[in-house]
Amino acid sequence: MTAQASKVRPVSTKYRRIVTEIPAPESLPVLKKLADHEPRSMGGQPPVVWDRAEGIQVYDRFGNMWLDWSSGVLVANAGHSHPKICKAIRDQVDHGLIHNYCFPSSLRADAVEALTRVAPKGMGKAKAFLLTTGAETCECVVKLARSWGQRNGNRKKITIVSFTNAFHGRTLGAQMVGGIPALKEWIVNLDKNMVQVPFPDGFRCPDTSFDLFLKALADQGVNPDDVAGVMTESYQGGNASFAPPEYIQKARRWCDEHGALLICDEVQAGFGRTGKYWGFEHYGVTPDMICCGKGISSGLPVSAVIGRTDIMDLYPPGAMTSTHTGNPVCAASVIANLKVIEEEGLVENCRKMGDILQPELRRIGQRFAKHVGAVHGKGLVSAMHIVKPGSTDPDGATAAAIVRRSIEKGLLMFAPVGFGGASVKIAPPLITPEDAIREGLATLEEAMEEVLA
Repeated sequence: MTAQASKVRPVSTKYRRIVTEIPAPESLPVLKKLADHEPRSMGGQPPVVWDRAEGIQVYDRFGNMWLDWSSGVLVANAGHSHPKICKAIRDQVDHGLIHNYCFPSSLRADAVEALTRVAPKGMGKAKAFLLTTGAETCECVVKLARSWGQRNGNRKKITIVSFTNAFHGRTLGAQMVGGIPALKEWIVNLDKNMVQVPFPDGFRCPDTSFDLFLKALADQGVNPDDVAGVMTESYQGGNASFAPPEYIQKARRWCDEHGALLICDEVQAGFGRTGKYWGFEHYGVTPDMICCGKGISSGLPVSAVIGRTDIMDLYPPGAMTSTHTGNPVCAASVIANLKVIEEEGLVENCRKMGDILQPELRRIGQRFAKHVGAVHGKGLVSAMHIVKPGSTDPDGATAAAIVRRSIEKGLLMFAPVGFGGASVKIAPPLITPEDAIREGLATLEEAMEEVLA
């Protein structure tokens, strides 16, 4: 999208209002300042210059209002600027404690208690370790899994098995354990004990049998007893793709048989996003460790690892900490956010709205079947896999055009992601009501009709 993007007619609806072209001419100095002073890698999103966001809507300074189908990249589960969360943040700032390193605080105690309270019952007694980003949690679980493997097996029990197309973050270890080759090109010495197997999504990988898991390990010469952990996103983030439940159930049994840990990356999936509190609940399994982030606070930078006590207590005091662990303001947001999710029934609302959203997206996908190879998702997360007609090859340009036209109509999404950068990702806040879901669906279908006609 450039400054020459076509103007759209003024639109006035309940949830959308576009009164100027996108990008708004008045926003160009801001965009130029960012381009001049930031790495160009930060320039990948559509040029909507956010001014404020409230509930399910995002505003710029120039009169435009969008219905948000991004949740700020799946962060604002409780909506933007939820009054109860904002109050908890203000109260903590006004109280006079905004940083305290790892010295004890009641806020941190309450936050980790709240997180362990929502941990799956099958985990037994759990503990939670607060961090800042999702990538940090993924690095942390690799460290814990390898330490566990060496203490409960031998020095060779360090292999981490993950999946093709998986995204676990942008730090060194997170990208090595991830499954996107292009993101590893900068890494000089790849860890040979981090291996990937095909993810059984039924589209990019039609073979969804667990036999493929076993074959992939055998083909790479992996001794099952040397595996410390099997790590998977509960759904593959960019593509909103789920594995068959029986596959993950067999993976759980395989881990138990070989003394490996099952790790679920819930950074995108957790806190109600899929219509269940945890995404892995769709599989009927309990992992040994969970990576949490994004929707954990509905706005502030905080993340957590939740795991079995015997795993989380592997290190002595002072050996697993972080400068901003349990930051009081972030901890306050976690506590308030978890209360909002529970008290306002957001998981159930997500399930109900997902029962409307998902079949309608699949209907739209069928209508444009030449360009939509698959529609994946559950609850209030979905992805339309845009392909070149007559093939399964990703079509990133068309996906970007769909997002661009949707934004020009007042429906906000982030840039296409997933395989080939060709998945149109849909992720409304969990507070979204039915009429807003239907308005968004109608807007998306209209945009696709115009782009694909």
